[in-house]
Amino acid sequence: MRLRGRVLAIGGSDCGGGAGIQADIKALLAMGAHGMTALTAITVQDTRAVRAVHLQPPAQVMAEVATVLADPGADTIKTGMLGSAAIIEALAPTLIDAALPLVIDPVLVASSGRRLLDVPGLGALRGLLAHAALVTPNAPEAAALTGTEVADGGGMRRAAEMMLRAGAGAVLIKGGHLAGDVLTDLLLTPDGDLPFRHKRLMSRHTHGTGCTLAAAIAAGLAQGMGLAAAATRAEAYVQQALALAPGLGAGAGPLNHAAPLIADPGMT
Repeated sequence: MRLRGRVLAIGGSDCGGGAGIQADIKALLAMGAHGMTALTAITVQDTRAVRAVHLQPPAQVMAEVATVLADPGADTIKTGMLGSAAIIEALAPTLIDAALPLVIDPVLVASSGRRLLDVPGLGALRGLLAHAALVTPNAPEAAALTGTEVADGGGMRRAAEMMLRAGAGAVLIKGGHLAGDVLTDLLLTPDGDLPFRHKRLMSRHTHGTGCTLAAAIAAGLAQGMGLAAAATRAEAYVQQALALAPGLGAGAGPLNHAAPLIADPGMT
């Protein structure tokens, strides 16, 4: 498989390998893109909980980002866990000046309930949304970013419209936290909407789903795909990775990021 497209993933390290930077690298490789990283945090976590979070100094994160953008360069930037207002404020000028497609996955709280972005950081992140090509919140994250209730499809659309008005190029709100046997992820752009509907998989092995989806879309953008095509491919990939999850751990286990290779063993 020949790698095409360079993606700089900025986020936290998950020592369990299911989410964060580790999920980003795996998803980017599965999509045939070259992944690079800048670590905002080192977390201590397993499939049941985030046990500890150690934020990196903003200057260290900034140095990683600036160095990678200079060489080998990037075609797309994807952010996940940013950790603090200080890190966001340090990064923002460089992210904006880079003038590259920016995919923001607004990681706010771990599934176990631990906060992964400090309170001032929420305001700083809202300011960065105006420079995003795509924002990929789940329903609770969309509610926190917009201050509106997101409990159904109507709430998803209202929140997405608010983020578009705030300057985001496009918004993909994920519906996995909402009730129902059929889940809908809603992609909204100034030109219209594209819903992705999936039957809910009865599995606890969903750790890293959001990171994986955003990274897979970022790969498509880096490879020159249009947003709708990149999102469609990424959605299909995540569903495949969920269906083939290896069942690891006592809690929310990881996806199978190598699913395309397993589905097509002859893939080269």
